[in-house]
Amino acid sequence: MQRILDYLKNHGERLDSEIAAATGMSVDNVRTSVTSLAAKGDVMVCRSIRFKDGKHIEAMLCRIAGYIPPAAPGRKPKAQSEKK
Repeated sequence: MQRILDYLKNHGERLDSEIAAATGMSVDNVRTSVTSLAAKGDVMVCRSIRFKDGKHIEAMLCRIAGYIPPAAPGRKPKAQSEKK
């Protein structure tokens, strides 16, 4: 399970099939591990249905729970309370 957490921390939101290919685990093992990680609150999981070349594909979309990516560089709009 630590391999899955490390992969998600480094690569962000990914499908279960992408995690399986990158970590060398089977998709079934990844789904089982991700489900237990989600029960602990370490990972957020969303069921995803996609169509590729007309074929129906069901997958699990996974990401680290509570992770907020850093703000993009550049100017930011000021809050309304700062404007005078």
